[in-house]
Amino acid sequence: MFIQTLITEPIHFFRIVVIVIFSITLHELAHGWAAMSQGDNTPQQTGHLTLNPVVHMGKESLIFLCLMGIAWGQMPVNPSKFRSGKLGNILVSAAGPLSNLALGILFVVLLKLFFNPSLSGLLSVEFLYLAARINLTLFLFNLLPIPPLDGFHIFSEIFPQLKPLQYSQFGLFAMMLLFIIPGFGIGLGSIADLFIRSGLGM
Repeated sequence: MFIQTLITEPIHFFRIVVIVIFSITLHELAHGWAAMSQGDNTPQQTGHLTLNPVVHMGKESLIFLCLMGIAWGQMPVNPSKFRSGKLGNILVSAAGPLSNLALGILFVVLLKLFFNPSLSGLLSVEFLYLAARINLTLFLFNLLPIPPLDGFHIFSEIFPQLKPLQYSQFGLFAMMLLFIIPGFGIGLGSIADLFIRSGLGM
């Protein structure tokens, strides 16, 4: 269980918690800003245009993050208000994963600029690499076409016949299956590693 890392590797534990909270908060804010740009003021009306992670993640998600290393967030939006209709829904849905991609690239650039094993804190090699890896993994994971992930909302606008799956048990079972599959998370992380090493010229 992830919480055991607090005892065995406390620094690593806090790095992961801080990075995940920061990354999910910006992910949800990206959805909110995109929705606002589409004419939907729901994020503002519900008080979700804030950097407060509790608003975006909720106490349950934060507890699960510390215990299991699993977290999620939510940004309330109203697609019926999007001025671009289906395209607007695609743009708003894509904004979250793209924010993680942008953060991943940013951390890779910082890693390349400040690659110095003697540095500590926010510019340490370990912190920057972990931040890049987590964000690129979040990018890949959220693009999976499984409800309620962003990838499903994107693909269901392109292929409307998928929309009924949003209200079925398919998403729940699919998500459970993903977490049961041995090595699924490691596989996504390995793809993220390839991106990072490519960016570093390794």
